[in-house]
This record gives sequence, structure tokens and C-alpha cells, in this order.
Amino acid sequence: MATVLLVRHGRTTANTSGLLAGRAVGVGLDQIGRDQAALTGDRLAAVPLVGVVSSPLERCQQTTQYILDRQAGTPYALVDPDLTECDYGQWQGRRLSDLATEDLWPLVQSHPSAVVFPGGESMAAMQARSVAAIRRHDAAFEAEHGPEAVWVAVSHGDIVKSILADALGMHLDLFQRISVGPASVSIVRYGAGRPSVHATNTEAGDLSWLSNGIRSGDAPVGGGAGHKTPSSTGA
Repeated sequence: MATVLLVRHGRTTANTSGLLAGRAVGVGLDQIGRDQAALTGDRLAAVPLVGVVSSPLERCQQTTQYILDRQAGTPYALVDPDLTECDYGQWQGRRLSDLATEDLWPLVQSHPSAVVFPGGESMAAMQARSVAAIRRHDAAFEAEHGPEAVWVAVSHGDIVKSILADALGMHLDLFQRISVGPASVSIVRYGAGRPSVHATNTEAGDLSWLSNGIRSGDAPVGGGAGHKTPSSTGA
């Protein structure tokens, strides 16, 4: 299958003020968030992306633009509502410090598969729609561009964490063990037998090796020799 780079949006004004933004409109990147998104765009500039699929929310659209602006080609750009933020219902717009006193908070931390936000979405439904969207787009990009295709999905913290948990074979109740920072890049490849996770929560470092694609195959016993950078392909 193709390779998907899971990118969380850059830091926002809501992040710094301790608010749960949810699906509220008008929540954009702050200056640090713009710098983070620009750095992610620079890291991906050497990777010929076939497409960028984004959540419809403004902070993800802004992050997406930084990525697209730095591509030499013109990747296919798409907005998918199935990658939007979790519907936190009555929790949306409230301070995290206040939410931490709610009876539901410990369940969110330890047993998220049983959580349904008041007036909103269940965390299980959030994971199901986002994973289905990623797998659907991944299959479509491979069908059009081949198994070496690399594409990007720009979404939100809980969305990316839930997709990674699925790829790692983790129960949703364990997904709070995964950290996903603003504008971070995680790398997943869906093989014929199982997904493989090549990186999580990277905020710096060279990604040019992805221009060679990731080839499918059995996991190397002992870890293997790693990926070749473009400059070493002829060695």
C-alpha cells in the first residue's frame, strides 16, 4: 500500500489558553504554530507527495497550506470531514482545568472506548470514522499512483492518536499513552498483512528518505539496515 504521513496541525490560540477548541470556528494557528507548520512543510519539501487530505477546520487548512506551498509539484488537495476533530459536545469551548473536575474525565483517561461526550460523539465512533477515512484514501492513492506513493493527512491530536493506536494494534483504551505534538509527523504504511508504523510524533529531522518510498515485505528480524537517503541510493 501507499505510505501516509499523519500531521497534526500547528499550535493554536486555544492550545495556549487551555481551551478545548473542538469544532469551533475561527481557531487559527498562533505565531509559534505558523512557525511549526512552516518547519513541517520544509521537512516534507523533499518528498514528492501525491496528495494532501485535510480536516476542514481552519487550523488544519492553514497547516496544509504551508505543506502545499513548499511542494515542487502540485499534490492533489482534498478536504475530508471524516478527519475533523472529535465532536466534544458540551465540553467544547471549556477550559481543560475545569473539565478535569468532571466525573467523565477519569474515564477519558483510562477507558476512552466507553466515553460518549455529552451532546457529542463517542471516542469509539471518532476512531472508526477516521481510520476508515485513512484506509480509504490510502487505497485510492495506491490505486492511482502505485505502492511507492506518499501522501499526507492533516488532522487533530485525538484523531492522529486514534489512527496510530489502530495501526499499532492497540486497544483504544491505551491510546492516551501516545503523544502527538503540534505539527508533528507520524509515518504509517498499510501492508497486505498488517500496518507498519515507521515513526511517531517527529518534530524535526530529515524526511528525504521517503522520496524513495517504503517497500512492503516481512519485518526484518533484528531491525534491518534502516532506510536509504536519496544520496546513498547508488552506494
